[in-house]
Amino acid sequence: MNDIVRMDSNERLSRIVIHGDTVYVAGVTSTAQGDIAAQTRDVLDKIDGYLARANTDKSRLLSVQIWLKDIERDFAGMNEVWAQWAPPRAMPTRATCEARLAGPEMLVEIIVTAAARPGYVSGPVSES
Repeated sequence: MNDIVRMDSNERLSRIVIHGDTVYVAGVTSTAQGDIAAQTRDVLDKIDGYLARANTDKSRLLSVQIWLKDIERDFAGMNEVWAQWAPPRAMPTRATCEARLAGPEMLVEIIVTAAARPGYVSGPVSES
């Protein structure tokens, strides 16, 4: 039986949850100032870090949800950054939607699910 591992937890969420062979990363937003390209790069860099903490990486992505503040304005710019970051031979399923995000300065939020690396031994049930 696999334990559920929760990382970076607070009163609202866990940033990373690992269950069995699946790694879930909560919605990631940018702290960078700038346009959609700058914010998307920042979010994807953070996702790389969260995946590394869970002993996996972007080549093992299963599913991605992308939320844009203004899809008409920012879809192409986000996709340019995505194309540079995403592994071409390991594309996940993906959906992109427009949504009102948590703050007016936020342009993008990304949620990812990935496969854990084979042989990963889970850590403590909760790590906060």
